[in-house]
Parts: sequence; C-alpha cells; structure tokens
Amino acid sequence: MSQFNVTSAGRIDKILAQELDVSRNQVEKLVKDGLVSVNGKTITKTSFKVVEGDEVGYTFKEAQKRVAPPIDFDVEVLYEDDYLLVVNKPSGLVVHPAPSVKEATLVDWLIHKGISLSTISGEERHGIVHRIDKETTGALVIAKDNKTHEKLSEQLQDKSMGRYYLALIDCPLKEDCIVNQPIGRNPKNRLKMDVVPHAKVAKTAFKKLLTTSHQTELIVAKLFTGRTHQIRVHLKHLGRHILGDDLYGFKTKRDKIPRVYLHAYLLYLVHPQTGEKMEFLAPLFDDMTTYMTKYFDEGEINEKINPHTLGSGFLDT
Repeated sequence: MSQFNVTSAGRIDKILAQELDVSRNQVEKLVKDGLVSVNGKTITKTSFKVVEGDEVGYTFKEAQKRVAPPIDFDVEVLYEDDYLLVVNKPSGLVVHPAPSVKEATLVDWLIHKGISLSTISGEERHGIVHRIDKETTGALVIAKDNKTHEKLSEQLQDKSMGRYYLALIDCPLKEDCIVNQPIGRNPKNRLKMDVVPHAKVAKTAFKKLLTTSHQTELIVAKLFTGRTHQIRVHLKHLGRHILGDDLYGFKTKRDKIPRVYLHAYLLYLVHPQTGEKMEFLAPLFDDMTTYMTKYFDEGEINEKINPHTLGSGFLDT
C-alpha cells in the first residue's frame, strides 16, 4: 500500500485525484472497492473529509491472471506502442471474461502475451476501453495503463474517438439516415436489446454504399454512442437486418451465413500521450470479403470503402 500525508483539508476524492493525478471517477472506484484508508481505517465514502496531517493509504488492483482454456489462436495487431494497442478482432472471440463465458477471451490472450494492461475497468475487463460483440469483427483499442484508459474514455465521451462500421444488410435503406432512439434491455428476452422508451440515449448514422440485384446492401454506420448491440438494434428499428444476425430477425440458415457480417473498419482517436490524430484501418476478414466480391464489383467496393472518403457524406449530425 502506498501512503502520503494530507497537506490541506478537503474531500478524500478531491485530495486523492490531485495527489495521484487521476480522475474523480477512478478515485471513486478505488474508494468503493475498499482500497483507500485514512489513518489506518478503510474509507467507503468519497465525501469523507480529511484534514492536514492525515495519513492516506491507497492500493491499485493489479491484473490477476485468469485461469482460462488454452490459447490456441492469435490476434492481428494493427498498432502498438508503450501506451496503447489496436487489434483486429476476429469473429467468435469474446472480448472479456464473464461468468457465462467458458472459452478463452481477448483479455486472456492479452494476458497470455504478457501485455501490460490498465485496471480501471476492473479485474474482468483489463485494458478494455470499448467492446465489440462476439461475432462482430474489427478494430479495438486497448489501454496499457490507467491514465491512457481514462483519456481514451474521455475521448469516447467528447467524440474525438470514434468508429465507422461496415455492414451487409438484407434490404436496402430507403435513404441515408440518422436513428436517435434510446436502447435498453428487451423486457421479454434478456439476451436482446431493444428500442425502449426512457432508456439510454443511442444515436447512429447510416449511409448507403452499394446495392445488389439480390437486395443486399453494403452500408457504413457511424456511432455517436456505444450501447450494446446498437447498430443491430437501430437497423431492426428500421426494418432491416444484418446478414447472419438471427438474434435480431435475419432469416437464414447458419450454414449459409455463419456469423453477423458487421465489421469495425475504421477507428480514429487522438493519441493520449502525443496529441497526434491517428486512424487505424482494420482489414476485412476473408468470409465477409468473399461474400462481398461474389455480389459486388471489387473495384466499386474499394472505391466506396476508401478510408479517405468513407466518413464524408453523412447527414448533418
């Protein structure tokens, strides 16, 4: 346990945030986890008042290695430095452990690789700033330390960090559009999310890219919030479904389209340490590429998903 003596009176959360140079949210988690003490006594309230001379002790949780199934896979690394890591997550890989998850996860792979990870999100979610559904593929950023994690989380809030997703849907959109509908747990099926009145705000912009004679359409989606299954739920709200997404109403046999054809293609952020604006392109996986080239002209695909023009043309947001 680390310790320091208070030099001026005030609330424990404010004093700790200043001393450790971290956010009040991070301090709140430390306090709630019972990792902060004053004069040897554990503190449970962030509003606790300290005075000059009080001795404050604190402990950061360290990453604990999860006992997981053997790691028999690898994950493509798109970028890595001392502060963050960007990977291209494959389909079928769960991002972080949970009681219901029996197989190895992305977090297990990261720990197996010996990669330093932030702990701000708790023991189960080391380094995970934002998540991607199990069947969804694409770019995912991982924080290596708590300060980086905090700054990236702030970027998610102020929209300086974001993602563009490519999706194949079963019926063309009538037009480019923005869906601004709240999302919450489906009251009749706890495995699903749904548009629910007075739930969490959720906003997605959709843009048409290419349509086939079979009515399949390639679209790009821009997220303004990060709700669970957000793109899938908002498309269902429009009466559209991502190919392979039988959970949200796509009708097909799994042997024809074995997974949800949704891919986090382009990730942009500001580097927390250097301030540099950065973009990361996650190559499409072979199964989705094969399906697309079967129904679309390859030259037209490359033109439409050009990262330099992909983000232009969205409706005024």
